[in-house]
Amino acid sequence: MNQLKLVARILEKTALRYTPAGIPIASATLVHSSTAREANLVRQVDVEISAIAAGEISQRFNEIELDVEMEFTGFLARKNRNSKSLVFHVTEFGTPLLD
Repeated sequence: MNQLKLVARILEKTALRYTPAGIPIASATLVHSSTAREANLVRQVDVEISAIAAGEISQRFNEIELDVEMEFTGFLARKNRNSKSLVFHVTEFGTPLLD
């Protein structure tokens, strides 16, 4: 199963665009920072990942304010057929998380 759930903040985003088929696409860079336990050690985890939201969710995704922590759910896919870079395709997100 290819499912990713990530608590992150939008660091930057671009204007809403449309595919040749007319599907709206919202693009952003998400940033996450936390600690995780690995091999009995505490490790600092800092992640920056490209994300997109397509279709009906794109407008709501594009309206999220910068630097607001939220939980995003979706899947990972290649940026394009020939790329090795991954993009997080957001299919759901929750309300802003409180500190």
